[in-house]
Amino acid sequence: MLVMLPCLGAAQEVSRTGAYPREEMRLVLGAGFAAILERHLESATPADLLVWSLAGMTSIDSALSVQRTGRNVRLLQGERLLLSRSLPERAEGESFATAGGAAADRLTLFQQAGWNASAAIRAAGASALIRHSFEAIFSHFDPFSRYITPEEAQAARERRTGEAGLGLRLAPGRGAGTVVVAVAAGSPAAEAGLHVGDRVLSIDGTRLRPRDAAGAAGLLEGPAGTNVLLLIERNRRRQELTLRRVLPHGSPVTAERVDDVLMIRIPAFSAQTERQVAAALLAAFSQGAPKAVVLDLRGNRGGLLSQAAAVADIFLGPGEAFRTAGRHAEASRIYVTAGGDLAQGVPLVVVVDGRTASSAEIVAAALSDRGRAAVIGTSTTGKGLVQLVVPLPDGGELLMSWSRLIMPAGWPLQDIGVLPGLCTTGGPAAAARALTALRAGSRPMGAAQAQQGAMRHPVPAVAAEALRAACPPAEVPNEDLPVARGLALDTAAAGAAMAQ
Repeated sequence: MLVMLPCLGAAQEVSRTGAYPREEMRLVLGAGFAAILERHLESATPADLLVWSLAGMTSIDSALSVQRTGRNVRLLQGERLLLSRSLPERAEGESFATAGGAAADRLTLFQQAGWNASAAIRAAGASALIRHSFEAIFSHFDPFSRYITPEEAQAARERRTGEAGLGLRLAPGRGAGTVVVAVAAGSPAAEAGLHVGDRVLSIDGTRLRPRDAAGAAGLLEGPAGTNVLLLIERNRRRQELTLRRVLPHGSPVTAERVDDVLMIRIPAFSAQTERQVAAALLAAFSQGAPKAVVLDLRGNRGGLLSQAAAVADIFLGPGEAFRTAGRHAEASRIYVTAGGDLAQGVPLVVVVDGRTASSAEIVAAALSDRGRAAVIGTSTTGKGLVQLVVPLPDGGELLMSWSRLIMPAGWPLQDIGVLPGLCTTGGPAAAARALTALRAGSRPMGAAQAQQGAMRHPVPAVAAEALRAACPPAEVPNEDLPVARGLALDTAAAGAAMAQ
């Protein structure tokens, strides 16, 4: 449950009065600490969280310093001792919520001492203390975990509102429901007569709680072509409006037929990606089966994990697509494919480059490991950690890595990335030579692909770097696409390029 606290929304007012809001800070920090202790991919102790978060204060005021000696920690201002306390410990069987709360309680004592002694701390305010505390903690973990401020979190929630292509944006308002703050011209919202300033009281019969723009976002989402019913209030009069969802604007999937090869470009994995890819395939095959399909994932930075599984399912029969592994029981899952191949078994090639990441890497790896597709391009980003969003009582969020991605062959994606069977790092001429080698039965990337498939977590950084050096990440230009089509049309070369 997300509980909004007005006190920290007015952090600057608090700093002007000189009062440190200890009770509110304990709630926010305690919730975050409990989540980190229980769910983060990497383990930490309550003592670690306390000492690391104290470094956040020293980043605000360099006159402050922290000393950890044995089972005690001290906060100093120059030579002056401000506070000394024992480090918290989690007792056997103690809940993460209790342990996190105890660590937060200890931290707020130090923050209060720093607040009273440091003008810089008071000027920064409570919100800055929260941000610096979590940033200091996450600096000891992976590069993707971070704290999201209440303002950033609200903006993200508002962006999620109307993602189904309704063309409106909602924001919290006073009283019941949420308020329409933007209506896009020509959108379903505009055509239905929705106005800026209208108050949305319910969505499809579900009444909205006060200030619950995030809840409204989830209720607005749905498949394109379906209707959503809004109860609105305008000038103290209520009326119902029906809006029809359309495909979202942004970067949709595109498809074209070149040399009888279906080229499908996926720029990102959004809520509609699987539907759009399936529609492109069905439309193309209804006009006669192409000789091959090329999935273009260049520059695709990822997106929804569920959509990665769904897109892989379009091309694969029953089996494992990928799995996630983490400390928390709910973080470890197996994603499977169960459907039939909408591409009807025609040759499939996936194009990747150094900016291909996350969900896009999953699709490329799943299709490659399962022997369904050959991969062409360069080494990909190697972003193989899954993030969990943890709401905090101040309206902020923790974006926290809680599981790692394991590909069907058993190797971890993080730091390694996907290796292509045909490397294009050297440019079009080098790519053409690699294609000629594959046609002759040679496998220039074969040894590196075998080495990748044999890797298991944890992979030393030096080993990952050495493997990626076989085909360094780079941008793959459009000039390389004819080579991708040539690979797709040559069954023997495509087979040689596949991971074996």
